[in-house]
This record gives sequence, structure tokens and C-alpha cells, in this order.
Amino acid sequence: MSARPGLEVCTAPCFNQELVRRLRAHLPAEDELERARAVFAGLADPWRLRIVRALAMAEELCVCDVAHVLGTTVSTASHHLRRLRRLGLLRYRSDGKMVYYSLRDGLAAELVRQVLALEGRRGHARRGA
Repeated sequence: MSARPGLEVCTAPCFNQELVRRLRAHLPAEDELERARAVFAGLADPWRLRIVRALAMAEELCVCDVAHVLGTTVSTASHHLRRLRRLGLLRYRSDGKMVYYSLRDGLAAELVRQVLALEGRRGHARRGA
């Protein structure tokens, strides 16, 4: 792994060479990092966070139900569902003209749950309770 052009590189001696070597050996590959970045970017939207949260509680929802849960149009709900599906976070099944969405696994739901719980605790602490 090399520094990006234009970035200053640390020239101080490495104090814990064995630790640094071990950590560098276990860093994810660039393609893995890009995939993780894409997932986080995809979840960096309040509509999509709500969808993941709703699907975690309901297990499966059609586009119309998602639109009603979000209080938005079917077009908006469909757009966000497609984005989550392209990221590999959702699966879908067709039943006639109806399309039902569910979470592919618990990863996104657990991530959203943990972040919301953390923010809830932080908000509670800020309010002085």
C-alpha cells in the first residue's frame, strides 16, 4: 500500500514494526473497501435507513407498503428499493404483478439498529437525562 500522490508520508521511525506489519497484512483489499464504501454511501440516506428498519421489523414488504410506511410515492419508494437491491442488501420476489422485498441478510438491519441505538443514547445524554 503506497501513499496517494500529493499526500505527505510520515517520515518518523516506526516504533512498533511488528504491530504495523501485522495490521497492514490484515487490511482489506481495495475492492473490498470500495464495496464497503458503496454500502455505507447507499445507507447514507434517511429514506433507505427507514426502509431497512421497516424490513427488519416486517421481514417482507411490497413497494406499496413501503411507500405507505415512508409516507411517500410508490415511485420514490421504488427508486430507493432498487438502490438497496443493486447494493446487494435486498432480495425480491414476484408474485403476479406484485414485487416483495426483504433483507438479504441481517447485516444492514443490524448496522442500522446499532447506529440508531447509539445515536439514541447520545441524544439522551445530550438532553441531560
